[in-house]
Amino acid sequence: PTSQILMDMYDAMRARFGGQNWWPSSAGAHSPEGKLEICVGAILTQNTNWRNVEKAIGNLKAARCLSVRGLDEKRPSSLARLIRPAGYFNVKTKRLKAFITHMVRNWRGNIEKFLDRPVGNLREELLSIHGIGPETADSIILYAAGKRVFVVDAYTKRIMGRHGLIQPGDDYESVRSFFESRLPARTALWNDYHAQLVCVGKTCCRRQARCGECPLERFPHHTDSSR
Repeated sequence: PTSQILMDMYDAMRARFGGQNWWPSSAGAHSPEGKLEICVGAILTQNTNWRNVEKAIGNLKAARCLSVRGLDEKRPSSLARLIRPAGYFNVKTKRLKAFITHMVRNWRGNIEKFLDRPVGNLREELLSIHGIGPETADSIILYAAGKRVFVVDAYTKRIMGRHGLIQPGDDYESVRSFFESRLPARTALWNDYHAQLVCVGKTCCRRQARCGECPLERFPHHTDSSR
């Protein structure tokens, strides 16, 4: 059955890469500062790699503005300079400002209270904020709120598509449902499963596949380089 195949794939990935302990946050995922840092990182990581996001977050910390109040008070032009390493900095400045403004206006800057709600309510509100799409919303829910939702990204679609477990036309919600309906309902598992797929996507399942290096090579697959 597919559920067993998914767990076998997870075991193979974890045996290769080890537990990933996501999301990286120097402040710790359980503190208000850490939760905000994860939210900021989820917004900044769109269309870039994590190393660039780390540089941008480092700039925010150095400027002592990685707080709801600090980001709210920062002028857009100044904020854009700080997050420049993350790329698309003008667009991401607007998205980050939209998120922070929402926190201030609707939650008095209380990130913990905002995140401490049922997944459906939290997800709906996140998606209503300018610039936050399903992947970013689910990253915030899973990693900042610590609630069970499966995050789908380009690596997930490529890997699962090449292994014939999803179809090329499947959209975000259908792929998310595919995982959520087949994996054991454990938040820590969904957290690490996504992280393991990212590891495979970065190192092996690239556009030009490196199947010989992949922990998933023994599972039936193809290597369509267009995906």
